[in-house]
Amino acid sequence: MLRTHHGLRLLGPSDLPAMLDLLARDPIPNVFADYRSRLTNLEPRVMGGEMWGYVEHGQLVSACHAAANLVPVEATPEAIRAFAARGIAQHRRCSTIVGPVDAVSALWRELSEDWSRPREFRWNQPHLQMSTVPSIEADPLVIRSTPADLEALYPACVAMYTEEVGVSPEAGGGAGMYRARIAQLISKGWSFARIEKGRVLFKAEVAAVSPYACQIQGVYVDPDRRGEGLSIAGMAAVVATAIREIAPVVSLYVNDHNQAARRAYEAVGFEQTGVFATIMF
Repeated sequence: MLRTHHGLRLLGPSDLPAMLDLLARDPIPNVFADYRSRLTNLEPRVMGGEMWGYVEHGQLVSACHAAANLVPVEATPEAIRAFAARGIAQHRRCSTIVGPVDAVSALWRELSEDWSRPREFRWNQPHLQMSTVPSIEADPLVIRSTPADLEALYPACVAMYTEEVGVSPEAGGGAGMYRARIAQLISKGWSFARIEKGRVLFKAEVAAVSPYACQIQGVYVDPDRRGEGLSIAGMAAVVATAIREIAPVVSLYVNDHNQAARRAYEAVGFEQTGVFATIMF
């Protein structure tokens, strides 16, 4: 129950109903924070970080997921200043800041003089979504991954992550944790792939799910097979299954310079609904 009349406070399990009401104001872009809130029940030990709330007149008006990712939620200018002040006081603990571009840029203006220089800014990442089964033909060979696929999938996941982020997920001893994450997605039925003779030709994962939407990440095509349309038919298969069995809306965000991916998503039926930004350290 929110007791603070005005200002920043740490959210906990008793604040979950207020947090879910806040997230429902714009549920599709907020799917990551929604998923994390429900999954952890806002327990800091489970979250591996904190959920900051900003309260005005006893009502939760903004929040910020502060763990490996710093993710502002419905952040007002006053909340941005409060979140930045806490981030400065704690020093940087996250590896990325990600969310709607206006909130991310405002947050970075407050943090930039005190936090270390990021290694990359991605200011224009179109946010895409769709809520109907694709009309184009789906690849029938793209199916849910099974635990037996982990050995084939893991190298492809590492390759995709390294290509996309610029740093290997295995750096700093992270291989075990990353492998466990891939296994977890498989166990949830959120990993999809086309694998032939032990070779991953296409893969994608559902990374976050709420009652309103799911978010896709990790889309990858074998470099030797790019340009053949595998991503279009593969994504059509993933989206069709996701809409029927996981969530009513499928969303993702993509780098603006990745024209091949943007053309593929447009062919599947995605439409742009906003712009995200990511700052990577």
